[in-house]
Amino acid sequence: MTADYDDIPGTHVFDAARSRQGYHLNMFCMSLRVAGNREAFKADEASYLDRFPMSGEQRQAVLARDWNRMLGLGGNVYYTAKLAATDGLTFQELAALMTGMALEDYRDMMLRGGRPIAGNRSKSEWSNG
Repeated sequence: MTADYDDIPGTHVFDAARSRQGYHLNMFCMSLRVAGNREAFKADEASYLDRFPMSGEQRQAVLARDWNRMLGLGGNVYYTAKLAATDGLTFQELAALMTGMALEDYRDMMLRGGRPIAGNRSKSEWSNG
């Protein structure tokens, strides 16, 4: 079943279905609020992830720091930001990585009001060529 908002380019709406899908991924991310957990994760990422029954895809996305994939697999951006912070990234740096832009370019775009709406409302606006 699809929702109307599934047609928004580059967007993973965190709805009830995505919340259920990403529950264990998000609980892992939230565990990083605790200093001892951050230390344990940094010491041995793979072993620490064994504490959470994530899917193989979710686990691989975490290990690869594939931020957009984490969102597609049910991650919530505010939870995955805990992982980014553990890596020493600011939220602005994370957003730049997720958009594929240099930090300065991302910052400048946001100061100018963000991405233009044209071509970003619906995947049907994208050309296939």
